[in-house]
Amino acid sequence: MLRTLTALCLLTAAAHADEVGRVGVDWVGNDIVVEAFADPEVQGVTCHIAYFDRSVYDRLSQGNWFEDPSYSAVDCVQSGPIVLGKGVSTAAKGETVFSERQSLILKSLKVTRIVDSKNNALIYLAHASELTEGSGKMSISVIPLSAP
Repeated sequence: MLRTLTALCLLTAAAHADEVGRVGVDWVGNDIVVEAFADPEVQGVTCHIAYFDRSVYDRLSQGNWFEDPSYSAVDCVQSGPIVLGKGVSTAAKGETVFSERQSLILKSLKVTRIVDSKNNALIYLAHASELTEGSGKMSISVIPLSAP
């Protein structure tokens, strides 16, 4: 039910993710969810993101009912020939390729793509976007591009 509510609160998502795994981590129902998504602007790249999904019991006993932790991990692989779309940003700030709410209002789990032209690589950074505190919790994956 909470996942449905979270999905309804999501205004836009850069990419659609499919759940490919769910691992129970304790007896109260806390899970680690693994989702896969294709980069919407770069053909041939598939990313997998893992994040913590709190159980109803954990939410009720710990408070902070409408929020999941900021922890996440990402890894991306070349799943075919890599073709950069015409709309791919080369700005140093990168661009969001995936976003999923982790709370009703203040927090989103994001994956940002950064093009490292100098080193001929695509960088995917998983991080939380929090309105109140920001977040230093992150994960990174790098895909090498073929030589120019």
